[in-house]
Amino acid sequence: MSSTSPVGTNEFSKPAASELDLSAVTWKTTSFTGGNDNCFEFGRAGEWIVVRDTFRREDAPQVYSKGELKALIDGAIAGDLDYLLA
Repeated sequence: MSSTSPVGTNEFSKPAASELDLSAVTWKTTSFTGGNDNCFEFGRAGEWIVVRDTFRREDAPQVYSKGELKALIDGAIAGDLDYLLA
């Protein structure tokens, strides 16, 4: 496991979106759009969480583990990403 990988992930075993069966994914759209109707959609493909842009549904979604998304959310709550919104 890479020392830069979030806890509980193995970057070498994470599949590409093209390797997952996305036909059965139930997509959930975020409720906040910032007034521009630009949303993200989240879904589950087996043990993986997939994320796509509603304006680019034809593009392959990004694939994340639960640990990776937890690290992102925890960091956002802690203020680690505030500089992106400044």
